[in-house]
Amino acid sequence: MAETKKAIIVGCGGMGQGWIGNVKSNPRSEVAALVDIRLEAATSAAEKFEVHGSCVFDDIAKAIDACPADFVVDVTTPESHCPTTVTALEAGLPVIGEKPMADSMDAARKMVAASEKSGKLYMVSQSRRYDVNHKTAQALVQSAVVGDITTINCDFYLGAHFGGFRDEMDSPLILDMSIHHFDMCRFLIDADPVAIYACEFNPKGSWYKGDVATSIIFEMTNDIVFTYRGSWCAEGCCTSWNGHWRIIGDRGTILMENDKLPTAQRVEDLSDTGFSRALEDVPVEAAQINGGGIEGSLNEMLDYLETGAPPQCECHDNIKSLAMVSGAIESSKRKQRIEVRI
Repeated sequence: MAETKKAIIVGCGGMGQGWIGNVKSNPRSEVAALVDIRLEAATSAAEKFEVHGSCVFDDIAKAIDACPADFVVDVTTPESHCPTTVTALEAGLPVIGEKPMADSMDAARKMVAASEKSGKLYMVSQSRRYDVNHKTAQALVQSAVVGDITTINCDFYLGAHFGGFRDEMDSPLILDMSIHHFDMCRFLIDADPVAIYACEFNPKGSWYKGDVATSIIFEMTNDIVFTYRGSWCAEGCCTSWNGHWRIIGDRGTILMENDKLPTAQRVEDLSDTGFSRALEDVPVEAAQINGGGIEGSLNEMLDYLETGAPPQCECHDNIKSLAMVSGAIESSKRKQRIEVRI
């Protein structure tokens, strides 16, 4: 059996503690050090999770110098992702980081360049890719059971009373949440953004300062159109956090709603010339996954460290999901269609 891989975890807040537990519970990994700019947060987490030894730091460079490790987990704030990840890559350590990849496309490009220069992997944890329902829907698309995909729609509506920093953000929905849905779109249909037309707005009665609702049209590769409608201040009749999805092919449709296995229907006989052609339900079998959520992300990183198998959210790929976020905000500000630039 391969030796356990040692991780330096940077960021010990709520999500950071989720990653500490994730690394500790996986038999293939262990915590080498904890880092937080608030040293007391790292110390408290070390005590809570019984991470022993001289392993608590307020600076990633100090941790790398003092503690032998195999990889870094970047669970810092988005604006800190770039300096944290670049420091780790330049020190020769591969990185798995939380979404979004960065707070700007320029920062993301710098991170990709650092990965290329160092020859070390940088991947982003897009936890919703590691979900039975989403993997099942992807498998249905790949099987061509509803034909060639032409259209994909996502609706996301919640009345989310967070309080705190999200209430003050300029684009809270797109910046903090929609990256999940945009990346899911790319995952489900294996297509990338080409152009975007977006409208952000702040509905009457909103408790947010910034634009917290949006309607967006994405032109994707393979001539697919992705429409996204969402709001964090929509009270009543809420969708799930993963959104409600409709994936349309030239022979049928796949639906995925309320965090349940997808369903699908297709035309029975393509030669049927009737106004409404007869449909049949498509048998759906749940896909297999190797751990859900961040557990699945960690398993992909560990597989890479052990075998060299490339993970699906490697930085050269994930920057395309970030480009959807950046492009949507730019389009909304300019009030025009823009082409995507990676």
